[in-house]
Amino acid sequence: MSLADSPPVLGGIHHVAYRCKDAKDTVEFYRDVLGMEFKLAIAEDKVPSTGADDPYMHVFLDAGGGNVLAFFELPNQPEMGRDEATPAWVQHIAFKVADYDSLLTAKARAEARGLQVIGPTHHGVFKSIYFFDPNGHRLELAWDFGTEDQMQRLKDVAEDMLEEWSRTRKAPRHAAWLHEKIAQESAA
Repeated sequence: MSLADSPPVLGGIHHVAYRCKDAKDTVEFYRDVLGMEFKLAIAEDKVPSTGADDPYMHVFLDAGGGNVLAFFELPNQPEMGRDEATPAWVQHIAFKVADYDSLLTAKARAEARGLQVIGPTHHGVFKSIYFFDPNGHRLELAWDFGTEDQMQRLKDVAEDMLEEWSRTRKAPRHAAWLHEKIAQESAA
């Protein structure tokens, strides 16, 4: 058996990296609004993986649970933008919070700092709030409250839903019970 025959054994995500406009402002935002610890910074004049002359500051923040969120400031590159072909609500970074009170507290904290916050939004098995960081990255804070049974019901239909979506490009109704649950709880 060759090395190419076995998939790697993954231990989780080491870090997820995004671009930022200003590394210092970004660290201050995530520390202040979300309470993240600034773990480390790496700065180089050449990109180690490519050898390109492209100075950068790479900052790493503790996102909890062994997860690390990182950013690159690239002063010699054109001003950063976003993928204009993708709606702003699609690409986002979602963080877990412990309970509904934590979600509401985070919303109040973000709003107190002048951020426009959407939500809480009811997704049936979790509720979320949404806002943007100073770089234009959409952030989500989510509180999971779905039961094991509900999550298993969703898992049980996931393959069928994906297959139907792949054929029709229309939202499958395999989990219609979830939408009915949202409507009932939202009306109450």
